[in-house]
Amino acid sequence: ETSSPSLKNGAYVLIGVGALTMLMGFLGCLGAVNEIRCLLALYFTCLMVILITQVAAGLVIYFQKEVLRDELSKIVGNLIVDYDPENGDANLQDAWDYVQKQISCCGWNGAKDWEDNKIIKNESMLLYPCSCSVDVKPETGFCKLDGPQNSTASSDVWPVHQQGCMDGVQKWLKDNLGIILGVCTGVAVIELLGMILSISLCKNIHSEDYTKVPKS
Repeated sequence: ETSSPSLKNGAYVLIGVGALTMLMGFLGCLGAVNEIRCLLALYFTCLMVILITQVAAGLVIYFQKEVLRDELSKIVGNLIVDYDPENGDANLQDAWDYVQKQISCCGWNGAKDWEDNKIIKNESMLLYPCSCSVDVKPETGFCKLDGPQNSTASSDVWPVHQQGCMDGVQKWLKDNLGIILGVCTGVAVIELLGMILSISLCKNIHSEDYTKVPKS
Protein backbone atom coordinates (compact mmCIF):
# COMPACT_ATOMS: atom_id res chain seq x y z
CA GLU A 1 0.00 0.00 0.00
CA THR A 2 2.89 2.37 0.62
CA SER A 3 5.18 1.21 -2.16
CA SER A 4 5.46 2.28 -5.79
CA PRO A 5 6.15 0.49 -9.10
CA SER A 6 9.65 1.96 -9.40
CA LEU A 7 10.63 1.00 -5.86
CA LYS A 8 9.13 -2.48 -6.26
CA ASN A 9 10.99 -3.02 -9.51
CA GLY A 10 14.19 -1.81 -7.87
CA ALA A 11 13.69 -4.25 -5.01
CA TYR A 12 13.08 -7.12 -7.44
CA VAL A 13 16.26 -6.21 -9.33
CA LEU A 14 18.29 -6.23 -6.09
CA ILE A 15 16.82 -9.60 -5.09
CA GLY A 16 17.62 -11.03 -8.51
CA VAL A 17 21.18 -9.68 -8.47
CA GLY A 18 21.71 -11.09 -4.96
CA ALA A 19 20.47 -14.54 -5.97
CA LEU A 20 22.61 -14.45 -9.12
CA THR A 21 25.65 -13.44 -7.08
CA MET A 22 25.24 -16.41 -4.74
CA LEU A 23 24.84 -18.83 -7.65
CA MET A 24 27.74 -17.23 -9.48
CA GLY A 25 30.06 -17.57 -6.47
CA PHE A 26 29.21 -21.24 -6.09
CA LEU A 27 29.77 -21.96 -9.79
CA GLY A 28 33.01 -20.00 -9.82
CA CYS A 29 34.44 -21.94 -6.87
CA LEU A 30 33.31 -25.24 -8.35
CA GLY A 31 34.81 -24.40 -11.73
CA ALA A 32 38.13 -23.24 -10.27
CA VAL A 33 38.56 -26.24 -7.97
CA ASN A 34 37.64 -28.85 -10.60
CA GLU A 35 39.08 -26.90 -13.56
CA ILE A 36 35.82 -26.94 -15.50
CA ARG A 37 36.00 -24.44 -18.35
CA CYS A 38 32.26 -24.14 -18.96
CA LEU A 39 31.62 -23.19 -15.32
CA LEU A 40 34.39 -20.59 -15.41
CA ALA A 41 32.94 -19.19 -18.62
CA LEU A 42 29.52 -19.05 -16.96
CA TYR A 43 31.12 -17.32 -13.96
CA PHE A 44 32.61 -14.69 -16.28
CA THR A 45 29.26 -14.18 -18.02
CA CYS A 46 27.40 -13.76 -14.72
CA LEU A 47 29.95 -11.22 -13.49
CA MET A 48 29.63 -9.26 -16.71
CA VAL A 49 25.81 -9.30 -16.48
CA ILE A 50 25.94 -8.08 -12.87
CA LEU A 51 28.38 -5.29 -13.74
CA ILE A 52 26.22 -4.15 -16.67
CA THR A 53 23.11 -4.29 -14.43
CA GLN A 54 24.79 -2.14 -11.78
CA VAL A 55 25.83 0.46 -14.34
CA ALA A 56 22.33 0.46 -15.86
CA ALA A 57 20.74 0.82 -12.40
CA GLY A 58 23.01 3.76 -11.62
CA LEU A 59 22.05 5.47 -14.89
CA VAL A 60 18.33 4.88 -14.25
CA ILE A 61 18.58 6.34 -10.75
CA TYR A 62 20.50 9.36 -12.07
CA PHE A 63 18.13 10.15 -14.94
CA GLN A 64 14.92 9.24 -13.06
CA LYS A 65 15.83 10.90 -9.76
CA GLU A 66 13.02 13.46 -10.03
CA VAL A 67 10.41 10.73 -10.56
CA LEU A 68 11.80 8.68 -7.66
CA ARG A 69 11.81 11.75 -5.41
CA ASP A 70 8.16 12.48 -6.23
CA GLU A 71 7.17 8.87 -5.52
CA LEU A 72 9.07 8.88 -2.23
CA SER A 73 7.35 12.14 -1.31
CA LYS A 74 3.93 10.54 -1.81
CA ILE A 75 4.89 7.40 0.12
CA VAL A 76 6.26 9.34 3.11
CA GLY A 77 3.30 11.74 3.01
CA ASN A 78 0.82 8.85 3.29
CA LEU A 79 2.91 7.25 6.02
CA ILE A 80 2.91 10.45 8.10
CA VAL A 81 -0.84 10.98 7.69
CA ASP A 82 -1.67 7.41 8.78
CA TYR A 83 1.08 7.11 11.41
CA ASP A 84 -0.39 5.32 14.43
CA PRO A 85 1.89 3.63 17.03
CA GLU A 86 -0.94 1.29 18.11
CA ASN A 87 -2.53 0.22 14.83
CA GLY A 88 -0.11 1.08 12.03
CA ASP A 89 2.60 -0.93 10.28
CA ALA A 90 5.15 -1.12 13.10
CA ASN A 91 8.13 -2.05 10.91
CA LEU A 92 7.54 0.76 8.43
CA GLN A 93 6.86 3.33 11.14
CA ASP A 94 9.92 2.27 13.14
CA ALA A 95 12.05 2.60 10.00
CA TRP A 96 10.80 6.16 9.43
CA ASP A 97 11.33 7.04 13.09
CA TYR A 98 14.90 5.75 12.76
CA VAL A 99 15.49 7.95 9.70
CA GLN A 100 14.19 11.05 11.49
CA LYS A 101 16.24 10.31 14.59
CA GLN A 102 19.51 9.60 12.78
CA ILE A 103 19.35 12.46 10.30
CA SER A 104 17.86 14.93 12.81
CA CYS A 105 14.97 15.81 10.53
CA CYS A 106 11.19 15.96 10.74
CA GLY A 107 8.70 15.11 8.01
CA TRP A 108 9.63 15.00 4.33
CA ASN A 109 9.56 18.72 3.56
CA GLY A 110 9.53 19.90 7.18
CA ALA A 111 7.84 19.54 10.56
CA LYS A 112 4.59 20.99 9.18
CA ASP A 113 4.01 17.70 7.33
CA TRP A 114 3.09 16.16 10.67
CA GLU A 115 0.18 18.59 11.13
CA ASP A 116 -1.75 16.37 8.69
CA ASN A 117 -1.44 13.33 10.93
CA LYS A 118 -4.90 12.10 11.99
CA ILE A 119 -4.02 11.59 15.66
CA ILE A 120 -2.17 14.90 16.04
CA LYS A 121 -5.11 16.73 14.45
CA ASN A 122 -7.54 15.25 16.99
CA GLU A 123 -5.27 16.36 19.84
CA SER A 124 -5.18 20.00 18.63
CA MET A 125 -1.48 19.73 17.79
CA LEU A 126 -0.59 19.06 21.44
CA LEU A 127 1.18 15.87 20.34
CA TYR A 128 4.31 15.71 18.23
CA PRO A 129 6.50 12.84 16.90
CA CYS A 130 9.09 11.85 19.49
CA SER A 131 11.64 10.88 16.83
CA CYS A 132 11.69 14.53 15.67
CA SER A 133 12.43 15.94 19.11
CA VAL A 134 15.55 18.01 19.73
CA ASP A 135 15.57 16.68 23.30
CA VAL A 136 16.22 13.14 24.50
CA LYS A 137 12.87 11.42 24.01
CA PRO A 138 11.59 7.94 23.13
CA GLU A 139 12.53 7.07 19.55
CA THR A 140 9.00 6.12 18.48
CA GLY A 141 5.42 7.24 19.02
CA PHE A 142 4.09 10.63 20.08
CA CYS A 143 5.22 12.95 22.85
CA LYS A 144 2.95 15.44 24.62
CA LEU A 145 3.53 19.15 24.40
CA ASP A 146 3.71 20.96 27.71
CA GLY A 147 0.90 23.46 28.09
CA PRO A 148 -2.79 23.85 28.91
CA GLN A 149 -4.81 20.83 27.83
CA ASN A 150 -7.63 22.92 26.35
CA SER A 151 -5.38 25.03 24.13
CA THR A 152 -4.22 24.53 20.58
CA ALA A 153 -0.73 24.56 19.13
CA SER A 154 1.12 24.26 15.83
CA SER A 155 4.33 22.70 14.59
CA ASP A 156 6.06 26.06 15.06
CA VAL A 157 6.08 25.61 18.85
CA TRP A 158 7.02 21.93 18.85
CA PRO A 159 10.52 21.22 20.24
CA VAL A 160 11.49 19.43 17.04
CA HIS A 161 13.94 19.73 14.17
CA GLN A 162 12.49 21.93 11.44
CA GLN A 163 14.63 20.52 8.64
CA GLY A 164 12.81 18.14 6.30
CA CYS A 165 14.21 14.67 5.73
CA MET A 166 14.44 15.25 1.98
CA ASP A 167 17.02 17.99 2.56
CA GLY A 168 18.65 15.91 5.28
CA VAL A 169 19.08 12.89 3.01
CA GLN A 170 20.46 15.04 0.19
CA LYS A 171 22.94 16.63 2.60
CA TRP A 172 23.98 13.20 3.90
CA LEU A 173 24.54 11.96 0.34
CA LYS A 174 26.67 15.01 -0.48
CA ASP A 175 28.71 14.65 2.70
CA ASN A 176 29.33 10.94 2.07
CA LEU A 177 29.59 11.06 -1.72
CA GLY A 178 33.29 10.18 -1.65
CA ILE A 179 32.69 7.08 0.47
CA ILE A 180 29.76 5.96 -1.70
CA LEU A 181 31.76 6.38 -4.91
CA GLY A 182 34.74 4.63 -3.32
CA VAL A 183 32.64 1.61 -2.34
CA CYS A 184 31.02 1.42 -5.79
CA THR A 185 34.43 1.69 -7.47
CA GLY A 186 35.88 -0.99 -5.18
CA VAL A 187 33.02 -3.39 -5.99
CA ALA A 188 33.45 -2.75 -9.72
CA VAL A 189 37.21 -3.37 -9.51
CA ILE A 190 36.67 -6.65 -7.63
CA GLU A 191 34.18 -7.77 -10.28
CA LEU A 192 36.62 -6.86 -13.07
CA LEU A 193 39.40 -8.77 -11.31
CA GLY A 194 37.08 -11.78 -11.03
CA MET A 195 36.36 -11.59 -14.75
CA ILE A 196 40.08 -11.37 -15.60
CA LEU A 197 40.90 -14.26 -13.27
CA SER A 198 38.19 -16.49 -14.71
CA ILE A 199 39.39 -15.83 -18.28
CA SER A 200 43.00 -16.56 -17.24
CA LEU A 201 41.99 -19.85 -15.65
CA CYS A 202 40.03 -20.80 -18.77
CA LYS A 203 43.08 -20.13 -20.95
CA ASN A 204 45.35 -22.12 -18.64
CA ILE A 205 42.96 -25.07 -18.63
CA HIS A 206 42.72 -24.88 -22.43
CA SER A 207 46.53 -24.83 -22.73
CA GLU A 208 46.91 -27.80 -20.39
CA ASP A 209 44.29 -29.76 -22.33
CA TYR A 210 46.09 -28.97 -25.58
CA THR A 211 49.44 -30.17 -24.28
CA LYS A 212 47.89 -33.41 -23.03
CA VAL A 213 46.58 -34.29 -26.50
CA PRO A 214 48.86 -37.00 -27.94
CA LYS A 215 50.62 -35.97 -31.11
CA SER A 216 50.32 -38.29 -34.11
